[in-house]
Amino acid sequence: MKKSIHTKEYAYFVEKLRKARLEAGLTQVQVAKKLKRPQSYISNVESGQQRVDVVELQKFAKMYGKDVNYFFK
Repeated sequence: MKKSIHTKEYAYFVEKLRKARLEAGLTQVQVAKKLKRPQSYISNVESGQQRVDVVELQKFAKMYGKDVNYFFK
């Protein structure tokens, strides 16, 4: 059996990221356009298939009107 690279903590983080997007009233397509990325990138991030670096996290937080710490509470 192959061990997953994803932790419970990361799963919690991506769920908070998705929730913040929905609270901001944004679709994946709208976020992707603002970040100049394909919609599939946002989908992969929210499903935990694509990791987010610190700089991108700051962009998400600003776009969603959240403090970075929101994603780790």
